[in-house]
Amino acid sequence: MKRPRFTLFQILVHLGSWIPLLVLVEKYFTNNLTVNPIQALEIRTGDTAIILLILSLACTPLNMLFRVPQLIKVRRPLGLYAYLYASVHLLVFTGLDYGFDPGLIFQTITEKPFVYLGLTTFLILSVLALTSLRSWVVRLGKKWKVLHRLVYLANVIVVFHFALSVKGDFFRLQGDIIRPLLASIAIAVLLSLRIPAVRRKLTGQLSPLLPDFKKLAFHKKASLSE
Repeated sequence: MKRPRFTLFQILVHLGSWIPLLVLVEKYFTNNLTVNPIQALEIRTGDTAIILLILSLACTPLNMLFRVPQLIKVRRPLGLYAYLYASVHLLVFTGLDYGFDPGLIFQTITEKPFVYLGLTTFLILSVLALTSLRSWVVRLGKKWKVLHRLVYLANVIVVFHFALSVKGDFFRLQGDIIRPLLASIAIAVLLSLRIPAVRRKLTGQLSPLLPDFKKLAFHKKASLSE
């Protein structure tokens, strides 16, 4: 009997990633998306893209700390879903908000730096999404890992994009800054966990407290074979 291709955890991640978009589509076409539906679409797709990007970034360090290998299997899908929502976010901005008018879009970019930062993040994510295909992994070889470290830069840039786009002063902690503040803290923590010294120290402290999933899997197989 063949083992299922996807685990329950993977299925839940896929379903959970689609739900926000389906809810937005339903609310938009039923005129139930606030008095300013275009702005609501921009905000919610942008927020979802950032959340999924952070979750994708969290998979590797959380697996290293808590030994949950299933997280690695959903890292790539979460990153691609983040790119999906970023694409919708950009389409709403350029299409619904500015009618694909190059002049207005360029003027907005020059007047509002956060738009430029958002486009920069989107370009980085586009490169990462394109090269996430297996054919590119083989073609690039060792360079693939180096290229995909750009995801760290994308996370840093998107925080500034987020912080400058809200109504308030992120750097003075005034106004509507809770969401970008939480995002920046999460990204800072996850990036710090990539530092070998920090990771080794935390791993050493947590290792005695955590079960060894590899050994558990081995014992499970052994018991089934008896």
